[in-house]
Amino acid sequence: MWKLTRNEEEDYFPSSPRKDWSIGLMKFVLALGILMMGVVLGLCLSSNFTHNFNSRTELFFPSTMYSMNCDKDSLSIKSFLGPTHLQHSMTDEELFWRASLVPHMEEYPFNRVPKVAFLFLTRGPLPFVPLWERFFKGHKGLYSIYVHTLPDYKLNVNDDSAFYGRQIPSEGVYWGSITLVDAEKRLLANALLDFSNERFVLLSESCVPIYNFPTIYEYLINSAHSFVDSYDADTKQGRGRYNRRMAPHIQLYQWRKGSEWFELKRELAVNIVADYNYYHIFRKYCKPSCYPDEHYIPTYLNMFHGVLNANRSITWVDWSRGGPHPARYGASSITVGFIKAIRNNGTFCMYNSRPSSICFLFARKFAPSALAPLMNLTSEVMGF
Repeated sequence: MWKLTRNEEEDYFPSSPRKDWSIGLMKFVLALGILMMGVVLGLCLSSNFTHNFNSRTELFFPSTMYSMNCDKDSLSIKSFLGPTHLQHSMTDEELFWRASLVPHMEEYPFNRVPKVAFLFLTRGPLPFVPLWERFFKGHKGLYSIYVHTLPDYKLNVNDDSAFYGRQIPSEGVYWGSITLVDAEKRLLANALLDFSNERFVLLSESCVPIYNFPTIYEYLINSAHSFVDSYDADTKQGRGRYNRRMAPHIQLYQWRKGSEWFELKRELAVNIVADYNYYHIFRKYCKPSCYPDEHYIPTYLNMFHGVLNANRSITWVDWSRGGPHPARYGASSITVGFIKAIRNNGTFCMYNSRPSSICFLFARKFAPSALAPLMNLTSEVMGF
């Protein structure tokens, strides 16, 4: 009898649909079982995985970035234009570098109201604070105050005083030494950090204003020149203090003498703070009986910026009694006539290339006892 082979049987009698369906069902159940096992395993490891994943992704996608206060932490033009407080940790070298940065754009990207910086150089107390506070009252935004004292001295004023918080980081100062110039440059540099400061006047604890604030402000802001006493004196106290080892950088004919109590416009203040070469020469060769505070700035300006200087001081002082120090006036000297005599002493000077009878804006030296009578005269004579 004829029989089919196995291969011929399969070809002739193909597998039934029911058998194919059973095999498909078994594969589906197997895949579903593997999937369920994966889900269970995933749930078991989920807490560990989430913790590790979050800890790593936090490095690249920190959640705190969405709650950052950008206005507080970002750099703004306001934070660059002037410090909110005067204390800092900069060295003199760092401070002078920072203060000598100058914008090259002529226009300011903000509404700049020029201010006068009042620089007080004192060893300790400022006895005329009440007088100055009356002088400044009502003119906020038009002036700045900076006080250089001995390093361990703390100015004792009320927190509503114009002088509150106005001490700068200071160093020791010794009469007749280069440390006086250091203190002057330190005051200038701290004041230059405020881009609104346009004029800079150096004052001592014995100085007082002899005009009201509007008069002094307009006089300084509108002046085309700075006011630094600078003259050639062929005397022992003038040319006699010149050290020939300063040549060739500083020649005898360039040597000048003048009052320490200067007034500078911003351009010259930056140049003085930025100068190291000529300052170093004075530091090395100008020692007693050469006094740097009487020669450094007058000589430097004469050499490089003479046309910008009025060659006179705006601080009145009485040297008529002779000696190394000027006359000092106490309570008994303070009268209406005395103050008027200082203001109208017959001196004529040049202001913006025109003759003027107003030559002095401040006066010194006054003893602390002069405060009370001066306070009684402010409204009658000085107009504040």
